[in-house]
Amino acid sequence: MSILVGVITVSDRASAGEYQDHGGPAVKKACEERNWQVVAEAVVPDDLDRIQTTIRAFSAQGCGLVLTTGGTGVAPRDVTPEAIRGIMRVEIPGFGESMRMQSLAITPNAILSRSLAALVDTSLVIALPGKPSGAVECLGFVEGAIPHTVKLALGEPTSC
Repeated sequence: MSILVGVITVSDRASAGEYQDHGGPAVKKACEERNWQVVAEAVVPDDLDRIQTTIRAFSAQGCGLVLTTGGTGVAPRDVTPEAIRGIMRVEIPGFGESMRMQSLAITPNAILSRSLAALVDTSLVIALPGKPSGAVECLGFVEGAIPHTVKLALGEPTSC
C-alpha cells in the first residue's frame, strides 16, 4: 500500500532557524525506506494553533498519515499531545503504549514520553519523540499497524 505522508517537526528553535532540524529529515528517511511517499513537510513552533492548522492542512492535502516529531515531553512548551487531542476524532491508546513500553528497554526516560496516535479528519496522526533516533525507533515499533489504520482513517475497505 502506498501511503501519502506529511511530516511535521514541532520545535520553537528549529522553526526560528536557531538550529537545523534533524528530526523531520530522520522521519522522512524512515518513511522513504518503507516506500511511503512524503508529500508534505513543515517545521512549526511549539504552538497549539500552528500544530493543529498544519495537521489539518496535511490531512486536507490527502496525507493518510501525519507524523509529528517533537513536543511530546513534559517541558512547559511541549504541547503536541494537547494540540492533537483538541482536534482528534478518536485517540488510539495502543500506539502510545507500545512506543513507551518498547522504548523503556532503550532508555528509562521513555516513561516521560507522551507520544500518541489519533484519527484527525481522514488521517492517522502519530506524535513521535523529538530526538531523531527515538522518533525512528518509535515509528518502527508501530509500523505494522499503520497501513490498516490509514485505510480505516481514509474510509477505504479493509480485509478484516
